[in-house]
Amino acid sequence: MVPTAIKARVIRAAPAVCLIVGVAMALDFVVHILLLNDRAAYAPVTTLVLFTIIAGPLAYWLSSQKIRLEEMHADLRASLDAKQGAVEEAEAAVAKYREVDRLYRLLGDNLTDHVALWSPQGERLYSSPSIERISGYTLEEFMALPPQAMVSDADFKRVQGIIRKLEPGGEPVSADYQSIRKDGAVIWLESTYSLLGDGSGILLVTSRDITERKRLELDIAKALEMAKAASAAKSDFLANMTHELRTPLTAIIGFAEVLRRSRNLNKTATRQVGHILDASNTLLSVVNDVLDFSRLEAGGLELDPAPFDPAAMASSCAGLVAERAEAKGLEIHVRTPRGVRPMNLDGPRLSQVLLNFLSNAVKFTAHGAITVALSQTVDGDEAVLRGEVIDTGIGIALQHRENIFDRFSQADAAVSRRFGGTGLGLAISRRIIERMDGRIGVDSVEGQGSTFWFEVRGPLAELPTQETQETSPLDADADVRLLLVEDNAVNRELICAMLEPFGVAVETANDGVAGVEAMRQGQYDLVLMDVQMPVMDGLTATREIRALEGARGASTPIIAMTANVLPEQVANCLAAGMDDHLGKPISPAKLLEAVARWSGRSHAA
Repeated sequence: MVPTAIKARVIRAAPAVCLIVGVAMALDFVVHILLLNDRAAYAPVTTLVLFTIIAGPLAYWLSSQKIRLEEMHADLRASLDAKQGAVEEAEAAVAKYREVDRLYRLLGDNLTDHVALWSPQGERLYSSPSIERISGYTLEEFMALPPQAMVSDADFKRVQGIIRKLEPGGEPVSADYQSIRKDGAVIWLESTYSLLGDGSGILLVTSRDITERKRLELDIAKALEMAKAASAAKSDFLANMTHELRTPLTAIIGFAEVLRRSRNLNKTATRQVGHILDASNTLLSVVNDVLDFSRLEAGGLELDPAPFDPAAMASSCAGLVAERAEAKGLEIHVRTPRGVRPMNLDGPRLSQVLLNFLSNAVKFTAHGAITVALSQTVDGDEAVLRGEVIDTGIGIALQHRENIFDRFSQADAAVSRRFGGTGLGLAISRRIIERMDGRIGVDSVEGQGSTFWFEVRGPLAELPTQETQETSPLDADADVRLLLVEDNAVNRELICAMLEPFGVAVETANDGVAGVEAMRQGQYDLVLMDVQMPVMDGLTATREIRALEGARGASTPIIAMTANVLPEQVANCLAAGMDDHLGKPISPAKLLEAVARWSGRSHAA
């Protein structure tokens, strides 16, 4: 097989060979035939062979040289084109670099933050012109400053420690510190430090003036401290206010209850004592509402879920307002379907909501009936409990329904003047239900009545099986020896009047010191201990009594009897060693129940 390149060269040389041979034969004919007329010398075949032999290699060589020149020309053209492309790309790259450099310089010149580059030896390599706005130094002045010129020694050492821990290409680290401007003013700077990841060891630092932010932070911190102080002052005020209100109310309500039970009063006096008792209980409700709402507003409401019986709750709440309803000639009906199952929710809080609905229904209903209705929708292990209180009272106008659950809100001023109240009860109820992630609302027709309702979801539960131990009521033969530690003489007289008819021998002490001494000298079945007293308060007295009893190996039940009723105050009483808590004003029934329950529990430790 003939190589393709040789074949191509032979083919390209053939025309040249033919041309040379043709010219040679033509010249041979012209010279020998036409000019010399020498036919004997004319030899075309020889000429053909001779010139073919001469022209073939020559044409082949010339063709090869032409092909090589063409190839060299093509290679040269390709090289020139490649170089031209590289030049154009280089020019484009240079132009792009110049544009990027221009933009970076423009950015650096107009940055509000300061950008700096530092060599591994601690020399400044670059600083953006924004340093003049931040520090007051010109760029030339700043570049000549030593690194620690504008900061304190402590801050400089702290920053150096941060820089030493940096890793190339690692996460940037920020630090806040104070800096001194050229004019002597002290400013706050926030700097971010990072080592470049290209192996150069160059440190990149960006800094910004955060003086205004620091001022705002300080202002916020001061405002927060003031808010906390105001909240603490509010809590102290509420605690003191409730104590100061409950202390006289103890005597008013207590003696009114004693007089109401007395058989020595005529009908008129009995009715008037009843008015005193009702008015005092109303005032107590206002105090309780204010305290409840203040705790809710401060986010202090803590739910205590436990198994409870919704049907029993409805019956109990209805029973609490039955006497007031009967006095107005109103009927109260409780409608609960069979099979309502116990649930794990904060039953006392739901009772508070339902009782508020019922109290309002009795207040705003002149005739007719009030119905408490419960329904339960079971969904797997949970259920939705809906409670309703339906009345035939004055109803609520449409324009007042949206804000009826707002604090200090009632339908209108005329309602407040006619029926009284603080307008806090429904606001408290709404906060409780919302805290349980439930819904609360009202449906009403003015002049026909209202339906207040709530819906809450919670898990189903089983009521715990407890062996019921009924507390035996006190009687004249109870033979209970009780120590009453109370600084208020009126309250001492009141407690004695409440307990002495039931066979309770009451001895009194007017402060904590006297109470501790009485316990040192004698033995008692029970101690009723006030908390806020002169000389020695009830908490300290309780601790000393417990220490005294520890040496004797005995323990006497101590019940706090105080106007301090906030949750944290009750917790303080129990933490001091008290066994129970009775809030003032004292309910006679609760007092007797507590004495009956605790008087038999004195025991050896």
